Amino acid sequence: MWTLQDAKNRFSAVVEAALAGQPQQVTRRGKPAVVVLSAAEYARMQAAATERRGSFITHLTNFPAEPDAAPRAQVAPRDVSF
Repeated sequence: MWTLQDAKNRFSAVVEAALAGQPQQVTRRGKPAVVVLSAAEYARMQAAATERRGSFITHLTNFPAEPDAAPRAQVAPRDVSF
């Protein structure tokens, strides 16, 4: 884990370690702030998240109906004269 000041002073070392497959954590004022990781690892994580998540439409169509839910009433609009 790096402090922000150390990470700024030794940024090349932070990048080299991230490229070697070791994500580097950086703290600011003693609290975790960011993680530096390689572009390849970031792309892998994004692809995995997209694959898991799928599309919103797929999510809605796969959503199970409640077994004891009442069926929706089929209501026709009323005639209105102007």
